[in-house]
Amino acid sequence: MALPHAQSGQIVSVRPLGDRLAQTVTTAILKAGQLEVMRVVLPVGKSMKEHQTPGEATVQCIEGMVEFVSDQGVQQLRAGDFVHLAPRALHALKAVEPASLLVTLCLKPADAA
Repeated sequence: MALPHAQSGQIVSVRPLGDRLAQTVTTAILKAGQLEVMRVVLPVGKSMKEHQTPGEATVQCIEGMVEFVSDQGVQQLRAGDFVHLAPRALHALKAVEPASLLVTLCLKPADAA
């Protein structure tokens, strides 16, 4: 059974998981119209291969650290760091430490809206 997504006006916690990080899996928080929001959980060494999204995206590191690979090169994304991606920007992630990330996706590029 699929987990329900957040409803309009519902408060959802995206605080650090702390001791629960190792037992938590990636979850979708919201999928609506043009917006999708997920908490991505990556154990050490786990990666997301190079990919792109049709619309803009943001990645905010809630806890831990990941290597973020883009056309800017390899960068460290640490707790509190945030990155914006243009539509179709190639990028990849690899956890250097156990990490949780708040990922927001615009499901349609601006020119298709």
